[in-house]
Amino acid sequence: MDKNKQSMADHWLKLLFCLLVAVNTQVNGKGQELKIGGLNAYVTGPNNSKNAVILASDVFGYNVTHLREKGIEDAKPLIKALKSKGITKIGAAGFCWGAKLTVDLTKSPCVQAAVLLHPTHITNQDIAGVNVPISFLGGQNDTGSKTASPSALHQYVAILEAKRPKVDTYIEIFEGAKHGWTTKYNDTDAPAVERAAKARTKMLDWFNKYLK
Repeated sequence: MDKNKQSMADHWLKLLFCLLVAVNTQVNGKGQELKIGGLNAYVTGPNNSKNAVILASDVFGYNVTHLREKGIEDAKPLIKALKSKGITKIGAAGFCWGAKLTVDLTKSPCVQAAVLLHPTHITNQDIAGVNVPISFLGGQNDTGSKTASPSALHQYVAILEAKRPKVDTYIEIFEGAKHGWTTKYNDTDAPAVERAAKARTKMLDWFNKYLK
């Protein structure tokens, strides 16, 4: 993995929130760390953007209790702060444990679109409460969590079928991918690098579709 991609992946793992301030901006790892809504955030993209995407990281680098129990309380001031800066549409992407926070944000809804990547610690009841378009990106060989398995992701889509067309869904299962495949992979493994790049494109395409 090149230095820029590694830097971005490291931020996803270390920080609870990473903001892509413009969803149509190519993320190259060049940004800055700011405090928004009382939270440390890594921000990249033009300052005049009206759209933002919150990336909720996985468990690494965070106290488990904080992530599971206080994530939504911390996210609300962040969203309020973003709106005070002129942001009109917000998306959220949840990686691993970050999926729980992301799903919670779709219920109010605090965000207008969501993407879940190898999600953990979510339930069918959580999914039933989703009220915005949501995309599921999973790994064929994801055994890291029952909630991230291909069968679980297909079940989530089935649960939301009754809410179409308001709650649009998309699902893609990536061949050969294991748990954590979008952020933790060997940069000498060409298929793994290609899968992660494709997932990133799919994520940005989803946000471009629903945040414009």
